[in-house]
Amino acid sequence: MALPTVWGATAIAYKLACPLAQQSGLGARILTSAVFFVVGTGLVLHVRQVFLRELRLARQVAGAAQSVLLRPLPHSVDGLRVAAAQLSADRGAVVGGDLYDVIATEYGVRVVMGDVRGHGIGAIGTVAAVLGSFREAVHDEAELGSVLRRLERALVRHLGERARADHPSAGSALTPAADSPVAEEFVTVLLLEIRGDGELRAFNCGHPSPYLLSGGRADVLTAGESMPPLGPFPLPAELSAAHCGQLLPGEALLLHTDGVEDARDGHGRFFPLPAVLAEAVRTQPVSPQAVLQAVFSRLLRHAGGSPADDVAVLVLRNDRHHVPRQQQEPPVVHQVT
Repeated sequence: MALPTVWGATAIAYKLACPLAQQSGLGARILTSAVFFVVGTGLVLHVRQVFLRELRLARQVAGAAQSVLLRPLPHSVDGLRVAAAQLSADRGAVVGGDLYDVIATEYGVRVVMGDVRGHGIGAIGTVAAVLGSFREAVHDEAELGSVLRRLERALVRHLGERARADHPSAGSALTPAADSPVAEEFVTVLLLEIRGDGELRAFNCGHPSPYLLSGGRADVLTAGESMPPLGPFPLPAELSAAHCGQLLPGEALLLHTDGVEDARDGHGRFFPLPAVLAEAVRTQPVSPQAVLQAVFSRLLRHAGGSPADDVAVLVLRNDRHHVPRQQQEPPVVHQVT
């Protein structure tokens, strides 16, 4: 506030103390107007500089939050080539409601792709709760179903804490009340396990199915019977991961959130993801980075530069060289026409 005070004091002192400012002639009025114009311009420039500094600081904080939540993935994880990117629907935001991670464990490479209800800053807390739980559980739990159950418990605790923060009179219940706004929150989750021989196991909780990129084709990979998203309904008492065949050397998987296929153009047409993928995988071998670039460039052009929902895409290519022949099973796919 020091500089605006100085500028204001200068203008007042000129008006009160300068004899020329007391005159009513044309020259005096022009000089007085020039003085106040200079003072006003200085104040505007100062305020602009302050706002730009605050904006840079906010972006630095947001970037730090993003690096913790959606930390940059390595180019390779246990023989799998990785490429991933996300785009927030909120203008100027770098973190949205989509989440993903790829972690190598003693049980295989475990992958999560999720989508929190809503987008932008309001979804960050839920993203942090789910991703934090995943990063611990994948190392602790031998069964993929136990990992999924840990994610559910983390989400329920987080929503309960949010409900108590918004309504302290709600008491100490671990779960939000049915009439609480957060009771309607949910997270769709696709949980994958890729073992050393390429065997695929999966749980799908209301999330879009992944695509298998193989032999110049892009086909929907069936990741078992879809369960409801985490949040509104409890998981079944018995959890059994779906066996989805094998990801053979040179083959790739594309995981995405529904913001990709739900993106519309100016005429209301949905984004043609299967056609874009079919074109992107014509060049062999499949390049995860090239597929990612093709999807995002076409998506931004289709949506006019600004999607209506958060978007996240993750591509994994099997760069391993040896897969036991006796265990090779074709993945379960639905042909895209």
